[in-house]
Amino acid sequence: MSENKKIYWKGLEQLKNDPSFVQHANQEFSTPDPSEDTGHSRRDFLKMMGFGVSAATLAACETPVRKAIPYVNKPVDVDPSIANYYASTYVNGGDYCSIVVKTREGRPIKIEGNGLSPVTLGGTSAQVEASVLSLYDDYRLRKPKSGDQAVAWEDLDKEVIAKLKEASGQVALISNTVLSPSTQSAIDNLLNAYPGSRHVQYDPVSSFGVNLANAESFGTAFIPSYDFSKAKVVVSIGCDFLGSWHSSIEAAKQFAQTRQLGNGKTDMSRHYQFESNLSLTGANADYRTPIKPSEEGTVVAQLLNLVADQFGGSAVTAGEGN
Repeated sequence: MSENKKIYWKGLEQLKNDPSFVQHANQEFSTPDPSEDTGHSRRDFLKMMGFGVSAATLAACETPVRKAIPYVNKPVDVDPSIANYYASTYVNGGDYCSIVVKTREGRPIKIEGNGLSPVTLGGTSAQVEASVLSLYDDYRLRKPKSGDQAVAWEDLDKEVIAKLKEASGQVALISNTVLSPSTQSAIDNLLNAYPGSRHVQYDPVSSFGVNLANAESFGTAFIPSYDFSKAKVVVSIGCDFLGSWHSSIEAAKQFAQTRQLGNGKTDMSRHYQFESNLSLTGANADYRTPIKPSEEGTVVAQLLNLVADQFGGSAVTAGEGN
C-alpha cells in the first residue's frame, strides 16, 4: 500500500505560513487578554446554556396536576405514612403460603411470611413475594370474556348454564389442584347437579406420579408430608425439594433447621443429591452427583441394596417389578 502524502490545511493562513498564524499555532485554546474583560466567563456561559436547555424542556412538558384531598371522615385504621399489616393466605394452584401483607393507605406494597404459621414457619418464596405486582398489572383481565368480548358475570353464568343443560355427554371440570375446602364444596355441588360428571385437576408441575407410586406401594393414593427437621441424612434423586417440589417453602424452613449450629447443637445434616440437571436443591447439596435420567432406577436400586444389606433384607435389581 502506498504511503499517503496528502497534506491538508486548516485555512489560507496555514498554507501561506502567515507570521501571525505561526506565532499562535501552538495555542489552540488561547487565554483571553485580561485587558479585554467582557464581564462573562466560560463558566457563566455553561450556566446559561444549562438553564436554557432546562427551561426549554420544562416548557415542552405539561406538569400533571396533583391534588391532595384530606379525608372528610378518616377511617380509623388509615394514617398517612403509617403502614398496616394484614394476615392472609397465598394460594396459586397447589402452592400455598401463609403471609403477612404490608399496606400503606390501603395499597399492598410488600408480602412477608407469617411467622405464626406452624406450616411455613414464616418462610416465603420469590413467587409469593412477587405476587403483589399482579395487583398493579394494567394488562390483567378485569372482566370475564366470551371470546374476545368482555361480558358481565350474570350473562356469562347464563351462557354457561345453558350450555351445560344442552350437554348430552359427560361434563368435565378442569382446574388446578384445589386446596380450599369451600371451593371443593362448590365443585362437588356442581358435579352432583350433573350426574356422571368428573373433576380433573391439572398442574404444570404435577405430583400425579407420587400419587400413583403410593397407591401401588401402600394401597392408597396420597402425597406424603416429610419433616426434614428430623432428618440427619437427606438423599434426593431428581427431586428439587428446595425449589419446585410440592411444599418447598415448608421443606426449606425445616431443612435450614438441620444446618444451623448453636444452643447445644453440634452436628449438621448431610445432603446427597443425584440429578440430571442442576437445581436449587443440587446447588445447596453437600455432595452432588450428576446422573442420566436413565440411571435413576439403577441409583435407587443400588441405594436400596446397600440399606438392605445392613439390615438383612433382600436385594433388588433396577427395573424389577415394572
